[in-house]
Amino acid sequence: MSATPATAPAPATQPGRSGPAPFSLYHPTVARLTYRALLSRRRALFLFALPALLLVMATAVRALGGADDGTAKTLLSGFALATMVPLTGVIAGTGAIGPEIDDGSIVYLLSKPVRRSTVIFTKLWVAMGVTMLFSAIPTFFSGLILDGNSQHLAVSFGVAAVVASVAYSAIFLLLGVVTRHAVIAGLVYALVWEALIGSLVPGAGDLSVQQWALALAAKVADPGAVTSQVGLPAGLILLVAVTVGATWFAVSRLRSLTVASDE
Repeated sequence: MSATPATAPAPATQPGRSGPAPFSLYHPTVARLTYRALLSRRRALFLFALPALLLVMATAVRALGGADDGTAKTLLSGFALATMVPLTGVIAGTGAIGPEIDDGSIVYLLSKPVRRSTVIFTKLWVAMGVTMLFSAIPTFFSGLILDGNSQHLAVSFGVAAVVASVAYSAIFLLLGVVTRHAVIAGLVYALVWEALIGSLVPGAGDLSVQQWALALAAKVADPGAVTSQVGLPAGLILLVAVTVGATWFAVSRLRSLTVASDE
């Protein structure tokens, strides 16, 4: 069995019924299988390593230099939001569906009476949850360790990590659907665009999830404590647009796959 492109796949049906499967935003079986795949030994190692590194760095910086808002902002923005959050999104987003498409096991889901949109939405919720768990929460606690939430930096960067996790999960889930090289493409985007170009090149921040999230962080933090290259209205609109657009395209792409026999 293999997944092959099709222009008009037949709608999924419930056993014994002639109509399509009911629409749902969440399927527990799909979620359980996705969680199991994401928390496998190899992926779990990477998921735990990044927040552990951030917490160790925060503890060391606080122990050696004491509380300092400038240092806290540099670490939370330069490492947590610019590097750890997108890398965690790559692992969770691409891992939620990419391996199933690569090894052909996606046919198990495609052959079941579950809508393709339900599959995508469920995997998106799982990817979001995993990304937030392993990036937003460690970011918040690292902020508390660094300066005790002075100028509301811990809360602001924690909130920024949450909204960035949502957008990154949608983007990298889409990559997992459209290309077999999703991890490579995701790493290039995360490390080159978000961590380097989006942070350092003037104007590039207009197309950076990191900068969109920082716009919200700037609103939550004390005035002037956090800056962003984009305004809050533009940042929120772009975050919503990218999340919705990537999700819609992922659903559309998965609908173009159908189960076919190799015989």
